[in-house]
Amino acid sequence: MPVEIVIPALSGDLTEANLVRWIKNEGDAVKVGDPIAEIETDKAIVEITATHDGRLGRILVPAGSQGVKAEQVLALLLEKGEAEAPPAAAQPSHASAGATPLPQQTPSRTTVPAVATDSGGRIFASPLARRLAAQAGLDLSRISGSGSHGRIVKADVEAAPRSDLPVFIEIPHSMMRKTIARRLAEAKREAPHFYLSIDCDIDALLELRREINATHDANPLSINDFVIRAAALALKQVPAANASWTDTCVRQYRAADISVAVATRGGLITPVVRNADFKSLDAISTEMKDLAARAQAGKLKPEEYRAGTFSVSNLGMYGIRDFAAVINPPQAAILAIGAAEPRPIVRNGTIVVATMMNCTLSADHRVVDGVVGANFLAAFRKLVENPRQLLAG
Repeated sequence: MPVEIVIPALSGDLTEANLVRWIKNEGDAVKVGDPIAEIETDKAIVEITATHDGRLGRILVPAGSQGVKAEQVLALLLEKGEAEAPPAAAQPSHASAGATPLPQQTPSRTTVPAVATDSGGRIFASPLARRLAAQAGLDLSRISGSGSHGRIVKADVEAAPRSDLPVFIEIPHSMMRKTIARRLAEAKREAPHFYLSIDCDIDALLELRREINATHDANPLSINDFVIRAAALALKQVPAANASWTDTCVRQYRAADISVAVATRGGLITPVVRNADFKSLDAISTEMKDLAARAQAGKLKPEEYRAGTFSVSNLGMYGIRDFAAVINPPQAAILAIGAAEPRPIVRNGTIVVATMMNCTLSADHRVVDGVVGANFLAAFRKLVENPRQLLAG
């Protein structure tokens, strides 16, 4: 009998996803392991692969559908000897109930170019091109594709004229954006935030960084690598800050697993550097480069961005002097790092210029008291201002 193709159980709390595109068409032969479709979860675009040899039968959920439930049947796979499914156009798409198609864009008055489509009328376009077109309010059917067999790619969307756009643009929510909205609203609603700020003199850190990078051209260290390591070691000194609130207890963590905010096209994601207190600066730097690259490509595994114990968010590279971040639940604290800049300070009764970096701790007052937060920041500043301590094993 036909094999039902459904959204795989990628994690315990995955309840729905968006169906980005069908890689295989109705009637195409497939083998075990062949990619059949792409779905968008809350953090990544994931391929659904075939678990049986056969031929793709009827597609029940069209590409572009949003909010497809995890148990919903997407299509049928016909095994050897089974009859071909009738064309999709002749079949009611009764199984697609609950999946919301993407809203149609406002038609343009420009001449419609030739667009590559399959027999079912679906437009050939890369997932990135579809996302960019939706964000820009552009109709894919009015964009010529320059890719293989007329497929619309990123460059085609970027080159499309914008002169006939509607007054406003409605950008459909991605799974990532909906998850971010839910979690941030939960954090601000449930966790009583309070904020503590300090300034760190990082001249010694910058000098050590220059010294190390002079001999490590292949893997230069960033200020953020030092921040991650310092935060992890400060948590070991002040373990009460490495905790979260539950209905029955305060859960204090033994591991310093640092979630690091990374900006992607779809929103913010926080890959985790596990046991950062046991890792060298070089190891942290290598790991973060890999995690950030795969985060931006939507290729992180769920276990790589879940279950951190403390977060770091750095906007210093954007010139932001100071800011207060929203706690990443269920964690109890997040450290916001501002730009390093020369400022006049008083040292030993004399005004001198030093490179100062503002750091603001957002903490859940149910878990982290003011003194605990102050002790953590004091430990963090001492490590940052004496950076050779960060080189110790």
